[in-house]
Amino acid sequence: MTPAVEFHTGVADPLAFACRLLRKAYRRGARVLVTAPAVQLEALDRALWTFDERDFVPHLRLTGGAGAALAARTPIWLTDGPPPPDGPEVLVNLGAAVADELAPFTRVIEIVAADADAEQAGRARWREYRARGLAVTHHVASHRD
Repeated sequence: MTPAVEFHTGVADPLAFACRLLRKAYRRGARVLVTAPAVQLEALDRALWTFDERDFVPHLRLTGGAGAALAARTPIWLTDGPPPPDGPEVLVNLGAAVADELAPFTRVIEIVAADADAEQAGRARWREYRARGLAVTHHVASHRD
């Protein structure tokens, strides 16, 4: 299976953007795996609890102790490691390296912050997707994103 790859660039607040994206995915019944460096995942984990007092986005931080039964019931998985087998079909990447194995995913969404370092890293990931023969769709964030 070849995933659809989307880049959202120039995002002023990647955590808030990710929270809204994950809430939308949850409401549509999608299961999503989020990859990012550990510090960013910790911040996202906190943000998903607090970004909107009227909404809760069920999520799980995958660690060595996360049970398979709990993960199976949870739609949003957060990890700073390799994607687990039999996980969600949608991958959201907040600045981690491109996953070695993309075959399990139907859709990959890259969120790129509006700063020079993030843009440079995003360009490198874009080139890697293209080198793997994947088509990439680009969305430039609006001022409200």
